[in-house]
Parts: sequence; C-alpha cells; structure tokens
Amino acid sequence: MVRATVGMLSSYHGLVQGDWMWNQTPEALGVWQNIQIQARAAQPDFLFLYNFHDFQTRPPKGWQRRFQKPRDYTPAEMQAKFRGVPKERVISLVREPPFPEKLKQRALDYGRSQQFCGYVSGPDDLAPVPAFMPAIWFVSSSFQELATGQIPDKTRTCSWVTSGISRTAHHRQRLAFLKLLQENNLKFDLYGRDLPEEAKSFGEIANKSHALAPYFYNLAIENYADNPWYVSEKLWDALLSWCLPIYYGGSAADKLLPPGSFLRLPSLDEKGLQYIQDVTASPDAWYEAKDAIAEARHIILHELNLVKWIADFVANF
Repeated sequence: MVRATVGMLSSYHGLVQGDWMWNQTPEALGVWQNIQIQARAAQPDFLFLYNFHDFQTRPPKGWQRRFQKPRDYTPAEMQAKFRGVPKERVISLVREPPFPEKLKQRALDYGRSQQFCGYVSGPDDLAPVPAFMPAIWFVSSSFQELATGQIPDKTRTCSWVTSGISRTAHHRQRLAFLKLLQENNLKFDLYGRDLPEEAKSFGEIANKSHALAPYFYNLAIENYADNPWYVSEKLWDALLSWCLPIYYGGSAADKLLPPGSFLRLPSLDEKGLQYIQDVTASPDAWYEAKDAIAEARHIILHELNLVKWIADFVANF
C-alpha cells in the first residue's frame, strides 16, 4: 500500500515534535491504514493545521515592537510555510473554545485560513464547517496499551486536573467553583499548572495518567459549555483512564458517547457541589457505569480518533 504522508503545523509550538500523535495510531511510526503522520515532513502529501493561526509576522521583541507592526504573510510566504502543499490538501481544525471575548479575532482567523486552506473547521457556528473536534488525548499510554490493557487499580476517589488560567469569564467561573468545593471540604485530589497557592494542589504533572488512572471519578469541567459543538480532551482522558467523568460541558458529548458513560454535573454552584458529594460518597456509580465506559473507550479510540479522521479525509479526497 502506498501511504499518503501527512505533515503538521500548530500554533501550539510545543506540539510540533516529530512523534506528535504517534501514540494515537495502532501501528508504529504514526501509521493508520492509508496515511502516515510525519509532522516535519519536508514535502508531505497533505498538511494538517492543528489550531494554527500564525498568518501574520511576529513583531520583534523589545523597543522595536513600537515601530514594527505585524503584517499578513504574502501568498508566496504562506506557500513556503505550508511546504508547497496545494490549498485543497491543507486541512485546518481549530480546537480552542469560542469564548465571547475572542470572537472577533476568531472570525479574522477563519477568514485568513480560508485563503490558504481547502478545509477549515472548528467547534462553533462561525467556522466555515462547524463540527465536533476529533478526539486527541494526553494520557501517555500507547494505542495498543489503551485498547488491550486492563482496568487500572482504583485506589482513590476523585481527581480534578485543571489550571489557574483566568483570562475569560468562563475561566473565572471554573476557579470560583474550585474555591467553593474547597471551602466546603469536598474530598478530591487537585492537579494542574498555575493554580493559586491556597488551592493546595499536587502541581503540574508530566503524565496525565498519574492523576487519572488510580481514581474512580474525575471532575471533567470544560472551559466552555455554551454550544453544541465543543468537547475536549478532558472527557477523553478521563474515560481512557477508566474514570467515570463527572462532566460539565455542552451537548456534544451526548451525541458522541453512549448513555451512562459519564455523569452530568448540573451546575457550577452549590447544587453542583451537592451532586459531587452524593456521587463520590461511594464507588457504586462507577461499577454501574463500567460497561458503558468500556464502550465509550472503544468509540474514542476507533471512531472519534483524530488520526482516524485524517485518514478518512484522505481516503475521500
């Protein structure tokens, strides 16, 4: 079989390493049926843009910033950046939430993307193709380990992996809920980066499995829950680690996953606090959901998987 090579670019600059996404393929070296992910390929057959919005030059650092403004790259410059891949073979998927504070910039980015990309999609109605985001995950196990591995020993009750980011009203609502849970002495283990000192977290972790695998329950609270498109790795990571997610997010999850594979947190207030207290008082809900969690894991790995989505796009091109 002749496989198409898929290169990658992202505005998450830490992600553009050679083996990015290889843990989401059943075969080694980023192979999924008709494609091979080669993020840094010099002349790929297709180019995948993952949350890419660098369509302008970056202003210099320091005092020169005052005199040199960003400018749009020329078509020739973008063609060079995109390694000569024809427009119709350039795929752009946006994954950030459509925060109200950022909609103007988002619309501009979509417009720029359409100039250079044949397919542009995002989890919001502003996108040229509104759609769910294909699944990525940040647990470190390989595809085969996730597909064939046993349920890890569950020795802890509940965890929450989050951050102290407070840029938007949605971020601040989540932090206020964190404060409410801790003021009411809810028993859960907190992990994440940039959290306030008073949160008493276990800190940032390199392998997300460490904060998920030992737990029956996980608080999977999205940064954004106000449309029918947005759902993120918070849900996939928890399920792939055999947690029962207590999920706060939009309606996308209900369309993508089987009933009973996650629990709906009703609100980020006292009612939500009481719900978490009731559920986590025993592991009964986890045992009742075990079969649904297994079904959800299969769907995430084999159907919602981002690499599978790219392979389907290439096959239908």
